[in-house]
Amino acid sequence: MNNDRNSLFRDAQADRSSAAQVPDTPQTRAPAYRLAFTDDDFLLRDELRPVRLQLELLKPEMILNERGIQSTVVLFGGSRIPEPSHKETARTPELANLSRYYDEARKFSRLMTEKSMSTYGRDYIIATGGGPGVMEAGNRGAADAGGASIGFNIVLPHEQAPNAYVTPGLCFNFHYFAIRKMHFLMRARAVCVFPGGFGTLDETFEALTLIQTDRMKRVPFLLFGKDFWRRIINWDALAEAGTISDEDLDLFHFVETAEEAFAIIEGWDSDAEA
Repeated sequence: MNNDRNSLFRDAQADRSSAAQVPDTPQTRAPAYRLAFTDDDFLLRDELRPVRLQLELLKPEMILNERGIQSTVVLFGGSRIPEPSHKETARTPELANLSRYYDEARKFSRLMTEKSMSTYGRDYIIATGGGPGVMEAGNRGAADAGGASIGFNIVLPHEQAPNAYVTPGLCFNFHYFAIRKMHFLMRARAVCVFPGGFGTLDETFEALTLIQTDRMKRVPFLLFGKDFWRRIINWDALAEAGTISDEDLDLFHFVETAEEAFAIIEGWDSDAEA
């Protein structure tokens, strides 16, 4: 079966090469003559959106499978949180104070990557959005430990290149937010959320909703920075109003340090194995 797949792949490559060498005529210059799978204008048509969605799901999935990656530890957090040594660049004093979570994210990722390396890089791989701030810290911590990490980047009008610490062969780029979110959570063995803005809040509540509704297995869900999270979201008010259940408040835990988060994940896994 593998030989058959390889043969088909070579045939597609050969056809693409042959098609590029045909005589230049009015017929061969016409868009209709292009091979469908090499025709960017065709692939970008509105009617091909389902195909593009499928391709964005398949490409990272196939690569992660080929690398033998079975589980991840997901880091969400603000792209605007600076490294402490650059906190004077923060646009507000509060943002400068939050820079301490850059170091915590970096330290936590180093600890998790050291654990990951004991599984030969199959489990507990750090996965971030691949950008700056907390995401950079996460990928950087993995690099500090000498391990690999994933970056799920996305094309935005104002977005930057992926941070320099993402493992190049595990750096993905997305057009569709929905598919990117699926990849964040499909292998998640833990979700760690640092202070952030709209994007972080969106990712946080989507993941919590999936766990709350049993569409996703319950995993350690850790919110770094209790004061920050309690100030921006009145969690207790949601339960008091009845819009969530009291037990939904147990779906997540507040933590302050990398060591505390690591210990919870270690304890969770020990309980699961018992």
